[in-house]
Amino acid sequence: MKLTYIAFVVLGLIWGSNFTYMKWASELISPAQITLLRVFFGFLPLAFVAWRKGVIERSQLKHLPHFFVMAVVATAFYYFAIVKGTALLPSGIAGVLGGSIALFTAIASLLFLRTEKLNGLMAAGVVSGFAGIVLISRPWEGARNSIDLLGVFWMLGGAIILGLSYVYVRRFLSPANLPPLALSTWQIGLALPVLLLVTDLTGIGRILQDWHAAVGVAIGLGVLGTGTAFLIYYFLLQQLGAVAASGSTYITPVVALLIGWAAGEQVGPLEVVAVVLILASIAMLQVGRQRALRMTLQSQAS
Repeated sequence: MKLTYIAFVVLGLIWGSNFTYMKWASELISPAQITLLRVFFGFLPLAFVAWRKGVIERSQLKHLPHFFVMAVVATAFYYFAIVKGTALLPSGIAGVLGGSIALFTAIASLLFLRTEKLNGLMAAGVVSGFAGIVLISRPWEGARNSIDLLGVFWMLGGAIILGLSYVYVRRFLSPANLPPLALSTWQIGLALPVLLLVTDLTGIGRILQDWHAAVGVAIGLGVLGTGTAFLIYYFLLQQLGAVAASGSTYITPVVALLIGWAAGEQVGPLEVVAVVLILASIAMLQVGRQRALRMTLQSQAS
């Protein structure tokens, strides 16, 4: 159990530090190039472990259209969107906004899955989450705003698309009971040729001018932040269950904000309150969904 909790904290630290690596690399190469390198280096450990465990089977080819949708939407576009947003924002702010994924996943589930029902706690979570987003974005400052609203929109666009992708998986892939490792390997693997086709590679070698940025993208963002993070998450799913494993998302915004603060980014009371609101939103949505599920099961049993 001790190893489980260590893995839980490590996952939060890995995800929280991703925004710093993206920020470093964005000063040298384009967001599309960063996304391509992340997917390439993230695919390596996933493919190796999937091969060793023998989870990739020929019978899974019948799901190829769904794998392709997930590769394009939940991998290529999502990773590009958060890199684009992080390039325009302080890394800590980007990390906090990245924590809104749970909010948009809950909203997408309520809108498109008949099994999800809204209750008071979930409604409060939605309100809290949006309040946190508005606070950290500060749209009332207008032209004087130090927060680039285009960067905010890119981050939220990525969060929305990832939230919708979870609904897609529930509708079209969950009934197939595929091993999560197999689904992720297909998803990341198919995203790689897609990104190779659409990415202009001109100047990608500039990443080697700064070894911090190069190691950050290859090891921090790719091997650790993508491949290893997936593997740790699936280990936690097996040990703790989905709700407890997703609790690592509580750590991610805090880690990102602390790293940004240590790097000299401005972190004031407004940012702290925004983090608290977004974390409270995640908690209320998770607890609210569990209550709704218990009530549904009880009504079915009676």
